[in-house]
Amino acid sequence: MFLVAFGHESDSVAINKSSAFGKALWYFVSLMNGNSSQPKRLDRILANAGYCSRKEAGKFIRSGRVAINGETTRDQAAHAVMSQVTIDGEPLNQPETILVMLNKPIGYVCSHDSGEGPRIYDFLPDQWMLRNPVPTSIGRLDKDTSGLILITDNTMLVHQYTSPKNHVEKCYEVEVDHEISATLVGLFASGTLILAGETTPSLPAQLSITGERTCTITVTEGKYHLVRKMFGYAGYDVTMLHRVRFGPYQLGSLASGCIQEVSVQ
Repeated sequence: MFLVAFGHESDSVAINKSSAFGKALWYFVSLMNGNSSQPKRLDRILANAGYCSRKEAGKFIRSGRVAINGETTRDQAAHAVMSQVTIDGEPLNQPETILVMLNKPIGYVCSHDSGEGPRIYDFLPDQWMLRNPVPTSIGRLDKDTSGLILITDNTMLVHQYTSPKNHVEKCYEVEVDHEISATLVGLFASGTLILAGETTPSLPAQLSITGERTCTITVTEGKYHLVRKMFGYAGYDVTMLHRVRFGPYQLGSLASGCIQEVSVQ
C-alpha cells in the first residue's frame, strides 16, 4: 500500500499496487508528476516530447529510426524512459518534465492565443510547445505586470500551486502614485478588506514600506488583480508591479525575458 499526495495532506489517497486498478492509477500519478524513472510507452514518449502526434508515432517508430538503449525497435508499445531513447542515433533533446522560471517582461500575456499579443510562451524553445500536455503557466501575471512566472507541463504541479487552499505566498515589489501611508501596513494585515466584486474579505497580506512610494507586499491568494485592487481600495494607483517570489522560488538576478530551469520544491 502506497500513499500518494495530490498537493495537500487532505488530498492524499492510498493506492494498492497489487491490484490492476492500483497499478494503473500508480502509473497515471507517476506520469502526471513527471516521474522520469517510470517507463512509458514509446509512442507516448515521442508525443509528449513533441516529435509527432500519438497517432503518427506508430508510423514514425516503424520506420526504424527509433532505438531503445541502442537497439532499434519497431514496437510502439515498447516501454522505456526518455533517457534510453534515440532517434537516428541522437538522444531526445527534451527534458522529461518542463519546469522553468521566466522573468516576464511587461507587455506579454500568459495566454496561448497569439491574437492577444506577445506571449510568455514565445520565450520557450519551439518544440516545447508541440509537447503533450502543452506547457502552461502556473497562475498568471497580467500584461502590465512583470516578474516571476513558472511554466510547466506537469498538470499536478499546476494544481498544487494554484489551489486556493494551499495559500502559496506571492511577493511583489510595488510602486504607487503618491506617498504610502504607514496605516496601510495594518489595513492590509487586518484581513477585513472586501474588494470590489467580492463578498468575503481578502486574506491578510504583509506590507513592508521601502521608500516614499515603494513597498513590497506578500499575499497568499491568486485573485484577479488582487494587489492593484487592494491599493485601489486605499486610494492609490499602482504604477509598477513586479513579482519577485512565488512560493519557494525566488527571481534573484534572472534577467528580463530569460528562462531558467528549476527543480520541483
